[in-house]
Amino acid sequence: MTTTTIGFIGLGNMGGPMAANLVKNGFTVKVFDLVPDLVAGVAGAQGCASADEAATGVDVLISMLPAGRHVKGLYLGGEDTRGLLEVLNAGTLIIDCSTIDPASAQSVAAAAAAKNVLMVDAPVSGGTAGAINGTLTFIVGGETTAMYMARPVLEAMGANIFHAGGAGAGQIAKICNNMLLAILMTGTAEALALGVENGLDPAVLSDIMKVSSGGNWALNVYNPYPGVMADVPADRGYTGGFLVDLMRKDLGLAMETAAASASSVPMGALANNLYQVHRQTHDAGALDFSSIQWLYRPELKRD
Repeated sequence: MTTTTIGFIGLGNMGGPMAANLVKNGFTVKVFDLVPDLVAGVAGAQGCASADEAATGVDVLISMLPAGRHVKGLYLGGEDTRGLLEVLNAGTLIIDCSTIDPASAQSVAAAAAAKNVLMVDAPVSGGTAGAINGTLTFIVGGETTAMYMARPVLEAMGANIFHAGGAGAGQIAKICNNMLLAILMTGTAEALALGVENGLDPAVLSDIMKVSSGGNWALNVYNPYPGVMADVPADRGYTGGFLVDLMRKDLGLAMETAAASASSVPMGALANNLYQVHRQTHDAGALDFSSIQWLYRPELKRD
């Protein structure tokens, strides 16, 4: 039984199950979210009334927040609020699991270092199922010492842990991964639509492509065509999973990162535009990102 005390801020669809797995693995966990019901929903954790309370007296502080501005506000504060870097003890380890722009991650890490606080950016892959089952992939950026300290905590929530490089490297790797995922999903949906429009059964076509050179994660384990694969969002009206709005956010980060490095990302830019069209045309922001199939087969929306 470990005696490490962990603060956890941000208990949404991902953060709540992650905090629960820390409790299950014997950590003392203090939790906070702006939604009180989410705080009460983490059984065995100590609910806190504020972020300051959750950050006081902890060995490790984990955050899972929507965007870079939220992470910077939490740790650096604003004109009228103090950041948690003023609350944390020297030697505390911050693990920020949010998916944000690399520049924000780097700026918070630099400010943390100035306070003798260690920090890693550790965005996750694996979705809500991975968060619940403790099988997430963590993509970590930060110094080797901080990575070493973070590993036993991350192992309580995930199955795969990669050290991508220095501060911000975890965010860059996550952005690249999700840009590729969007490209694969849009291409898979396009290929399936082409087959169906020419008389093929989408399930048969999927089986063929899965064992051929077109096989990919979106096709093999997250098929976007309704009625082809059980227990995926396409089989339940595209509910659950990874929302279109979240994919749009990550594609936006990819475009910002590409602009900052003058990188050419024509396929990523096309996927970004396709998801924006899909979101606007089908009011799809709260649907799973595999619902991009509707963009190619809009009649499926009426089925």
